[in-house]
Amino acid sequence: MVSPNTPETPGGTERSSATPQSIQDVVIRLAGNSQDGIQSIGGFLARLAGRSDQDVMTYMTIPSTISGGPSIFQVRMGTGEILTSGDRADMLVAFYQHSYDAHISSLRPGGVLLYDSDHVTPSADDHRFTQVGVPITSGTVEAVGGTSKDKGKNIYVLGIIARIFDLDVEKLGALIKERFGGKNEDVVRNAMLAFDAGYAWPQNNLRDLFFHFEAVEEATKATGRAQITLDGNTAIAYGLIAGGVRHGAGYPITPWSSIMETLRSELPKYGGMFVQCEDEIAAISTALGFSYTGQLAITGSSGPGLSLKMEALGWATMAEMPLIVVNVQRGGPSTGMPTNVEQSDLLQAIYGSHGDAPRVVLAPKNVEDCFYVAIEAARIAREYSTPVIILTDQGLSSRIEVFEEPDLAKLMVDPKPDLSDRGADFKPYPLDRLTRHAPAGSKIGSGKYPTVTGLEHDELGHPTGSSKLHTQMTAKRREKIKALAASLPVPELAGDSAGEVLVVTWGSNFGPAREALTRIRTAGVKAGHLHLRHVHPLPNGLEEIFKRYHKIVVAELNDEGVYGFGQFTMMLRARYANPSIVSVTKTDGLTFKVSEIVAGVAQHIESTALEATIGTARQSALAAPR
Repeated sequence: MVSPNTPETPGGTERSSATPQSIQDVVIRLAGNSQDGIQSIGGFLARLAGRSDQDVMTYMTIPSTISGGPSIFQVRMGTGEILTSGDRADMLVAFYQHSYDAHISSLRPGGVLLYDSDHVTPSADDHRFTQVGVPITSGTVEAVGGTSKDKGKNIYVLGIIARIFDLDVEKLGALIKERFGGKNEDVVRNAMLAFDAGYAWPQNNLRDLFFHFEAVEEATKATGRAQITLDGNTAIAYGLIAGGVRHGAGYPITPWSSIMETLRSELPKYGGMFVQCEDEIAAISTALGFSYTGQLAITGSSGPGLSLKMEALGWATMAEMPLIVVNVQRGGPSTGMPTNVEQSDLLQAIYGSHGDAPRVVLAPKNVEDCFYVAIEAARIAREYSTPVIILTDQGLSSRIEVFEEPDLAKLMVDPKPDLSDRGADFKPYPLDRLTRHAPAGSKIGSGKYPTVTGLEHDELGHPTGSSKLHTQMTAKRREKIKALAASLPVPELAGDSAGEVLVVTWGSNFGPAREALTRIRTAGVKAGHLHLRHVHPLPNGLEEIFKRYHKIVVAELNDEGVYGFGQFTMMLRARYANPSIVSVTKTDGLTFKVSEIVAGVAQHIESTALEATIGTARQSALAAPR
């Protein structure tokens, strides 16, 4: 049934159902249990957007227990530029009473509550939303049979959503067949029966809820290249392959494991291999063995696993061995919140080792950047003969986005090691040049073969206790990182080039901060946004940008700490000795909402107009009159 509180026009007339309402984008939150396949619904919608010249961004939460439990999948899709998965939902699909109770507050006033009337009883006194009760469970049973109800009602709901938003049924059908094509033919048939039944649910009851997305203008389309739809972990895996990585080793841990699984299946296709080891220490040691042969290697984990890798990572720094380490951050410490997002491993990545161990840390800003950061990490690791850490996070790992297909013909790197003969004067660790190793099997003209060791060493790699050489080699390892910093471009500045506030972000906070910038400037505040993907070393020139703003507000997903500053904020304050650099932090395991960044900025500057915008959101497309 549809509740009588349908949105009205300003004149009080009920909306006409003569034509579907045109919308630019919509935020749909699916709330149920992890066993219900709600991630599959979101995945189908995201991939449909990718095949329909639309933009998309998703967000999901899953329980950390093997037995499963409450879960959500939020998808924002449409024809405009989409930078976040949305602060609040335009449509909430509630499978159970607990789904309704826990997530009704996430629905915008004027939005649509679509609920399973077999399991959910919404508040009859709540007139903020259009309430649509659908017998999802019994409808699925009727369509495909009782034994399939638990595996079919997600596809039934997909059919309803396809009808409401006038989605391309032919493309959705193809996606369903692709998804289940490797299974028994009955599985595909039952999935299509469920989809068709949901799509055909009596449309008269949905007469006020038909929408279609605005057409994509030719001027806004991509440059002719196809769009692809990927999650962040998959994008990193394929970026590593494009960057010339053919070997690696790892150990399973959430949420890193899917990178390992992708590499384990894909690297053999390129003549390489990925080894699943018995523990984290063995994994990084095996990867270093691959790099010793001249093959740039990859290992990875999440925060607890990176802790175990630290001793071997110190060895890699001393030996100046090229290596890529991926850390998919999650809530900590210890096992913490393994399925929730956090950015609390930054200081661990930069400084988490014994001795002076300078290293490079990169952080992708979105799914597309995951691909290109992986290529960048491979380039830096080779060129500067150093370990490079990629700091991504749980939010990016499972987020699905659409972006233009990379030009692989131009990006693919030939990983063939250099086994050419070295001259009599060859030294792998020259004090006046970057380190260049000779892979095992290379002929050395002098007959004096270098060694690779964790001990301090001379220019040939032979162990030494010389205090002079230790000072010189320490400086050598430091200066090459400074040379990298000098080569990095100054990040692009968005918004006002000077003013009241500069919002600074790193990692997955890019999208919410960029949308927050629009709201802040709309309130009349002169503001800019600077996003860092090279978090260590920092590119030169930032201090000149910081001087042009009264406040520099850094938004990051970690705790304010003992001294009141987030980890990146603390690093920036130490680097630039600028007291105007302040923090907006949180540790609730969720990505930033746009409104949270706006509110954080308002706490640090005086702006009545900005304070008035806190808590407000964009007008719901589904509540607008037509």
